[in-house]
Amino acid sequence: MRKLIAFDEDTFDKLKQLGRDRMATFQELADEAFADLLKKHGIPIDLRDALRKSARLDREAEKPRARSRTRKVKAR
Repeated sequence: MRKLIAFDEDTFDKLKQLGRDRMATFQELADEAFADLLKKHGIPIDLRDALRKSARLDREAEKPRARSRTRKVKAR
């Protein structure tokens, strides 16, 4: 799927230079940036990530909660 994204000239020049420095295409830079954005917001990128997140949530739900070990002090 193709989408049109506009950049100001300075930002686009910096992205082109970053691509040259890393020997990466603009598409590879965009893929990395959007993957990082999705990860930051806890959205799985692919099926593997979704399964990992699901398994982690299942494990956390199965853990018994620890009891509070604080004691109440009696007033005299």
